[in-house]
Amino acid sequence: MQRLRQLRERQALSLRELSALSGVNYNSIWRIEAGRTGAQPRTVRKLALALGVQPHELLKEG
Repeated sequence: MQRLRQLRERQALSLRELSALSGVNYNSIWRIEAGRTGAQPRTVRKLALALGVQPHELLKEG
């Protein structure tokens, strides 16, 4: 999910900081960003809330 990385980096957040803000495991975020695994809807909602965006924003391409 490339959009997740873009939004995280735009806010100057590290993976660990996003993990702390969202409650999503660091390794899970890393795997999602790397495209090694998909994200469950609940995880998308948690990450979106932590980044201050709507969940559909994380699912956009590019």
